[in-house]
Order: sequence, then C-alpha cells, then structure tokens
Amino acid sequence: MLVASAGCGLTSGSPMVDDVRSGTIGRGEPLKGAELTVTSKSFTEQLILGAIMGIAFQAAGAEVLDRTGIQGSIGSREAVRKGDADAGYEYTGTAWITYLGRSEPIPDPHKQWEAVREADAKNGVSWLAPSSLNNTYALAMNQENHKKYGTNTLSEVAALSKSDPGAVTLCVEVEFANRADGLPGMQKAYGMDVPTKNITQMDTGIIYTQVAKGSCTYGEVFTTDGRIKSMNLVVMEDDKKFFPNYNVAPMINSKTLKKWPAIAEVLDPVTKKLNNSVAQDLNAKVDVDGEDPHQVALDWMKEEGFVK
Repeated sequence: MLVASAGCGLTSGSPMVDDVRSGTIGRGEPLKGAELTVTSKSFTEQLILGAIMGIAFQAAGAEVLDRTGIQGSIGSREAVRKGDADAGYEYTGTAWITYLGRSEPIPDPHKQWEAVREADAKNGVSWLAPSSLNNTYALAMNQENHKKYGTNTLSEVAALSKSDPGAVTLCVEVEFANRADGLPGMQKAYGMDVPTKNITQMDTGIIYTQVAKGSCTYGEVFTTDGRIKSMNLVVMEDDKKFFPNYNVAPMINSKTLKKWPAIAEVLDPVTKKLNNSVAQDLNAKVDVDGEDPHQVALDWMKEEGFVK
C-alpha cells in the first residue's frame, strides 16, 4: 500500500490485478516495466472511466495502482499535476473553468480541448485526444411536473421562477451549488432568482430519486447519467448554451507521458469509442442495475475487443 500526502486527497491505493491481455490495444506490451497510478473522482462515470484506463494499461503490460474514487474534483486533478498519480480521465469544461480559472467557456468542443491542452501544458499536465462523451450539467423534471408546468428550456424555468416563485424548487449537489459553472452562473445567465429556501443540497444519487418522486420540481443531472432514461425524466434544454462542453479526455502527468509515450497509442482507440450513449448504458448498469463499476468497465473492454 502506498499513501500520498493528504493535500491532494489521495488515500491508500491497491494494485489492479485483472487477468487481461492485449486485444486491439496493447499489442507487444509497449508499457511493460511501467508502474502507473490511475486516479478518478468518486462518482459512477469516473469510477468506470478510471477502471477502463487501468485495464488498458494492464493489457499493455503495465503494473497499475488503483487510486480511483477521490472525493470532489480537485483531489484527482492535483494528484496528476503533482505526480502522485500518473493519469485519469477528466472533463475539458472542468479543467477550463475550475482548474485554469477561465470565466468564459469556448463553444466549439474541439477548440475548448485545444485551449485546455495548451494552457495546462504549463502546469505539467498533458491532454490526449478527447472523446465525444460530453457529460455536461442539466436540470431535469419528472413527467408529472412536466405536464403541470410545461417547461422545456432553462429560459422557461427562469420565467416560471418569476411568475410562480414557489413552483421552482431545486435539488442540487453541494459542488454544483457553489461552482461558477454551476448554479450561481446558471442563475445569473438566465436571470433566475430562486430563493435559498427553495434549494436543497444533497448527494448525486438522491437527486434523481427525489426528482422522480416530485419532491423537487427540478434536479441537477448529468447528461450521460443512465438514470435519466430509466426514470423517464425530462431534461431542460440549455438554450443559451451556458454550460461548458465537458468532453472526456485522458489527463496525463507530462513527465510520465515523456517516459512512456506509448500511453497515447494505448488510450486513443478507447477514448475514441466513448460517447454519451455508451456512457449512459455503462452508468445505468451501475446506478440502475447495481453492478460493480470495475466489472462494468472490464466487460465493456472485452466486448469491444480492446482486451482479452
């Protein structure tokens, strides 16, 4: 067991010991001799992505230490930046707004990724090619409330908050409630003024069930979450394009990538296969069906032929 400093939020890791070999990736074991630490945040999609990355590295011959599941956004990011971890999947919008401190997102997804890659190079962090998976924020409501209030866009939610203030109650995460690219920014962009008493902060998973039951009129959701489909929720369109693009891409410690450049060729085909539909399906296996995130990742990697 290795323990990193508490400052980056890491706790003890454990070796990944999947019995995998190369399929369409990792042939010739280009990472043989590498000891790589993979990290992620603690929510379902991140746990799956962290496992996918670790499994890919193992198939390419690396020894992998699993330090996935870190609370919040800053911990896993700082681990990669400082070199306490080598790699993780991260979101371009989060990097641009939260880590790099930019206030204005770039509407074009590829240009957003390019801007992040260029800016973060100065921090010793390298970004590999992105996926089309765009896990951005949204507000959603159940079918009953949708029929009652008829809102389909965030502009209409803002209008409802003024015409019928009591109708707009929100269930949100603590992080979303305090992020510039979350609730404060959304309310400012749309001229929304929801009183504090109408906003309830709670864990991610509870939000979906509370919105489905109607305890909150609207809940903060992630667009790739499988529970949107399984609970038949209606997602409000971000008609002013406030929320940034949150495309997933590998975030690698630059020193690690320089030492093991084959990381790019191992991960590129996997990343390219990721999209919102894949993410919703994989996330649902965990959040709806109760499967283990690591097993879901392993099954997908085998189904796609990446590993055997």
